[in-house]
Amino acid sequence: MPASDPRPLSELPDGAHAVVAGVAAHAPDVDAATLRRLQELGFVDGEPVTVMRRGPGGREPIAVRVGDTLFALRRVEAQCIDVRPA
Repeated sequence: MPASDPRPLSELPDGAHAVVAGVAAHAPDVDAATLRRLQELGFVDGEPVTVMRRGPGGREPIAVRVGDTLFALRRVEAQCIDVRPA
């Protein structure tokens, strides 16, 4: 994957390191409040992020470290976070 092509955080495998490239609604059921909340949690351009692991069956929740903080995200939330490989 070229460094210029962002992809959703939800597509990264466990243990992958990346950098946040932006937050955008990629699903019709995502509202502005959800996007704002993700940014307030620290998912902002240039912030390092690591996919730690996924819940049962490899789906939800997705444990993600952004900066120094660990969060559990729903898949639809992780799809809104665009990242580039670190």
